[in-house]
Amino acid sequence: MTLPVAIEKDKPLVCLAPMAGVTDAPLRRQVMKYGASMVFSEMIASRSLLQDKCESRPSHSVAHGHGEIPCAVQLAGCDPSIMAEAAKNQEASGAPLIDLNFGCPVKKVVGGMAGSALMRDLTAARTIIESVVNTVNVPVSIKMRLGWDDTSRNAPELARIAEGCGVQMITVHGRTRAQLYNGRADWDAVRVVKESVTIPVLVNGDILTTDDAVTALERSGADGVMIGRGAQGHPWRVSQIKHYLHHGTHLPTPHMTDIGKGLLEQYGDMLELYGDYMGNQIARKHIGWTLATLEDGEELRGCINQMTDICEVRDSLQKFFLL
Repeated sequence: MTLPVAIEKDKPLVCLAPMAGVTDAPLRRQVMKYGASMVFSEMIASRSLLQDKCESRPSHSVAHGHGEIPCAVQLAGCDPSIMAEAAKNQEASGAPLIDLNFGCPVKKVVGGMAGSALMRDLTAARTIIESVVNTVNVPVSIKMRLGWDDTSRNAPELARIAEGCGVQMITVHGRTRAQLYNGRADWDAVRVVKESVTIPVLVNGDILTTDDAVTALERSGADGVMIGRGAQGHPWRVSQIKHYLHHGTHLPTPHMTDIGKGLLEQYGDMLELYGDYMGNQIARKHIGWTLATLEDGEELRGCINQMTDICEVRDSLQKFFLL
């Protein structure tokens, strides 16, 4: 098995990170249109995914249907058999890569002994990895943190276990679970993980700009970067970073007209995916992230947050972007 995107010498992978409530299919579609190496779905709870399937309910986080492949589907859970079944389900739906979440620090996930809680029980982590790898015929990757806290930075050990079980790629967020999202990501610590395995390693955490990506790669020795918050409101940011890392030149920010067209397309996708009411509600944050960085955008952002008529939202965006 090989990764869905080849890693070439001097051409690091530049991927969109899985972010709950953010990296849904409409955003992933935009990021891929600009030219990312690969995108990752939101974290999907394996048990909920199978329940949705049994009740014939679509999962809004599932990565297919928008022509966005290659897209890794990230699964979270603590039951090896359920994780394996969910992975098999996503493989059957067309996922070219299954990513296992061993890094989410959120209390609700950790309280269920999933996410970064598994870094406290490497035996359980190994069992989950083995179960999934032995069940699917597509590559498996994992995303983790440096460890539970500073007294147990065991990411290198988990990385070696993962490689031994057949995992094809590892992403490391440069914080411990105890840090949550506070402080700065420790890119230097990711180098220790990279030097512990032979498979590709991606560095993640606080990579918001091209300069951040360059520094993170230099300090970590990683084979690529995973962009999270840097892509919020800027679906073109991932491709800008990729272009610089591959070619050494900067891509300009898209023209206002192109930004507006992309935002309206994303808005339409969200209405189709979630329905008019929920789609409009969920879209506000994405629209707001984009408008917040544009001249005179803050005023429109406040207005759109109060709008319930989707035609009014569309008209306002068209006028702002002169479409």
